[in-house]
Amino acid sequence: MPALGRVGLRPRPAIEDRSLTDQRNMILAIVLSALVLFGWSALSERFFPTAQAPVTRIDKGREVVIPKLAADPAADAPAAIRARGVVLRETPRVRIITPQLAGSINLKGARIDDLVLTRQRETIDANSPAIRLLSPGGAKGAYFAGFGWAGAGTLAPGQETLWTPSARVLTPAAPVTLSWANGAGQRFDILIAVDADYMFTVRQRVSNASPAPVAVQPFALINRDGKSPDVDSWTMHTGPVGVFNGSANYDVNFDDLDEGSADGQKMNGRGGWLGFTDKYWLTALVPDQRSAVEGTFRRGRQGSYQADFTTPTKIVAPGQALTQTSHLFAGAKELRALDKYEASLGVPAFDKAIDWGWFEWFAKPIFYLLNWLFSVAGNFGVAIILLTIIVRGLMYPIAQKQFQSMAAMRLLQPKMKALQDRYKDDKSRQQQEIMKLYKDEKVNPLAGCAPILLQIPVFYALYKVLMLAVEMRHEPFILWLRDLTAPDPMTPVNLFGYLPFTPPQIIAIGVLPILVGITQYVTFKLNPPATDPVQQKVFSLMPWFLMVIMAPFAAGLQLYWMTNNIFTIIQQKLLYKRYGVDMKAPATT
Repeated sequence: MPALGRVGLRPRPAIEDRSLTDQRNMILAIVLSALVLFGWSALSERFFPTAQAPVTRIDKGREVVIPKLAADPAADAPAAIRARGVVLRETPRVRIITPQLAGSINLKGARIDDLVLTRQRETIDANSPAIRLLSPGGAKGAYFAGFGWAGAGTLAPGQETLWTPSARVLTPAAPVTLSWANGAGQRFDILIAVDADYMFTVRQRVSNASPAPVAVQPFALINRDGKSPDVDSWTMHTGPVGVFNGSANYDVNFDDLDEGSADGQKMNGRGGWLGFTDKYWLTALVPDQRSAVEGTFRRGRQGSYQADFTTPTKIVAPGQALTQTSHLFAGAKELRALDKYEASLGVPAFDKAIDWGWFEWFAKPIFYLLNWLFSVAGNFGVAIILLTIIVRGLMYPIAQKQFQSMAAMRLLQPKMKALQDRYKDDKSRQQQEIMKLYKDEKVNPLAGCAPILLQIPVFYALYKVLMLAVEMRHEPFILWLRDLTAPDPMTPVNLFGYLPFTPPQIIAIGVLPILVGITQYVTFKLNPPATDPVQQKVFSLMPWFLMVIMAPFAAGLQLYWMTNNIFTIIQQKLLYKRYGVDMKAPATT
């Protein structure tokens, strides 16, 4: 009794008359963790409201009724696949040079079809090529953006139109204007500007010098050959994406476009944005947010996919001009950049390009904190360790109660053993007496579950950050851990790389998951031993089962779990020492 008195536990409400050992609570926590990690996101519903068809308007100019345009901004997708360099050399171009991007604009058709992300590499190799985002039609992986007009009563520029540039290089400090006149009194201009990150500003202007009004309908498109190499799943959406009427659309994927009608998936509203997302990269069209827009995702010709938008037909009177401004985002889904454009350009819900899922309310704050810690420490591995310390500090009072409960449970083991021996032939009475013992000694076996449950949101949030945040892509820690978003590559299965073969992923258990298993085993050994021999065997195997489960996960997640286990062991041992718990005493069986 004196030892329990020193634990200083407060009275708890009466515990239900059923067997609730701390070990079963641990099983419950592990099951809940698995449900959160692998199940709940699959059940989250991401609704996209069906918009009404746009109201047809008849514009008039000098009392001339303009017929409805049959606008179809479909781009070609040449079947001939040739070397990219050959295709690029075949057409005149304007170079693109920014701190983040390099490439060129095709003057034939006014397409932005050549773009690489200069600060992003394909692999962690020092000589790895930069990530290529856009490629010209006719080359492997064709992927491009275009801007144009459909017209009635006028000859609009097309895919074969050769534009005249105002300069040969596009930089953040030097916009470029592409011009073309149709010989019938209309002049078309596309002014293209780019900032230091990933946003192009495109101003489409039509000037009418003819004696009659003309009708034009501006459009913009993104066309890609084939599907995203990143798999669309319940944890991460890839493929068509957009925001219309304030709601994000994750419901349309490539397979839907394959199975849908030739008209594609249409969405109508005012402003918004649409495009294609990969795991880390995004191309998105952002129309004028004040304009009514009809957006479409469609299956293009010869296996291509397209996102495009059109705005209502406009009349350009003689001697007048019409200008429409839109934007093109082409780059990495850096949350800083997405937030900046959402604020400065009014792009609605632009951060939805990252599919945080229903857990966004917690995952984004974890990302912001982790990113800030990285700015302080200069290493994402150190930032994860600092994050673990912060989380442990915030949960310290609750963890103390958990360990106090565990200490009390350990001190009760001899009395529980005596009750089990006394009522070994009467299980119902045995359970009643054990629950009475808990009540008399003011011990709550459920107390040990709370800190574990509180760790689940942090663990899942970090899982989402490591999976989705391009800011952490290819970020190293120390030694062999050169990419915290990939599994630990060093495994004893091939003697840490000394044997010349790569083991299958299912058995390629790295050093970090092994350390996770070892530290988890120590934490389980510090817990009060199970009274049921079957439970004892289950818990003796659980750490090694966890080790196998954790092996395919990102090394950063393994680092967090291992660090958290180490702090748990230290804190628990110190508390046991403080309250006089003998860790060398034999376990109850």
